[in-house]
Amino acid sequence: MDFVIDANIIFAALIKDNVTRFILFSDSVRIFAPEFIFSEIEKYSDEICEKSGKSKDELDEVLNVIMRRITIIPKEEIQSFLAKAREFSPDPKDVAYLALALKLKIPVWSNDRILKEKQRIVEIYNTQEVKEKT
Repeated sequence: MDFVIDANIIFAALIKDNVTRFILFSDSVRIFAPEFIFSEIEKYSDEICEKSGKSKDELDEVLNVIMRRITIIPKEEIQSFLAKAREFSPDPKDVAYLALALKLKIPVWSNDRILKEKQRIVEIYNTQEVKEKT
């Protein structure tokens, strides 16, 4: 199954070796993300290091492995979907994820409850729902 991945899912996989990481490396899942996801992860790297107990180098090592599983889509490719995504997004930070999901016609994997409840243009699956589908 294909998903657009929200940064919060990557954060969860970086912090702890859990079901999220297992799903990320499952052959039954293909993952896509907007290119800004790298800057989003970098912005929170100190907090992720603190919560995970990993050094910056250890975190970078795990992140590199995870990022090899993700197909990154350039901003230019979602440009024509941004206006519609902005119209329906409950949070400006989620616009690119929704736009990419619209472009690819696939659901978003996110644990953001507000995103799941407040918009109706794409399907949102939390980690438990993704686990059940894979």
